[in-house]
Amino acid sequence: MAIATGPRPELLVWLLLIPIGVLLALVDYRVHRLPDVLTLPLAGSALVLLGLASLLPGAAGSWTGSLLGASALGVLFLIMFLASPRAMGFGDVKLALALGAVLGWHGWRVLLLGVLAGYLIAAAQGVLLIARRKGTVRTAIPFGPPLLMGALIGVAASGLLG
Repeated sequence: MAIATGPRPELLVWLLLIPIGVLLALVDYRVHRLPDVLTLPLAGSALVLLGLASLLPGAAGSWTGSLLGASALGVLFLIMFLASPRAMGFGDVKLALALGAVLGWHGWRVLLLGVLAGYLIAAAQGVLLIARRKGTVRTAIPFGPPLLMGALIGVAASGLLG
């Protein structure tokens, strides 16, 4: 992440948020839940820390983009949850707020890339489970870890691609 971001104020934000994301991924992988005690502080911390980073010289993102990204992704995931609560948990909706803030910092293109990467990782995970005969098309897989990995890919790609 440090190589992708470079010496910018938001690097400190990423380094503070990544351990919480790793913990969330581990919890979701083991128990298929994204607890409020982690998702809500992650979303709030992301917005507050990025707001502070935006005030510092050298910041390469937009706090307004973070707010819009969090709102847009949160609403989109809420709609998907309401349309099919069995396909997506409400924890994923709350996680989307944090991921939207982080990805939105870099703009809509990065937000789309990060979310798409998360969906592709989840699809690959499902295909592998089916191919290894460890699951079926109805097997529930935790969605948090692929979403978090997709967000990391999006942020890293934004730094590396300019």
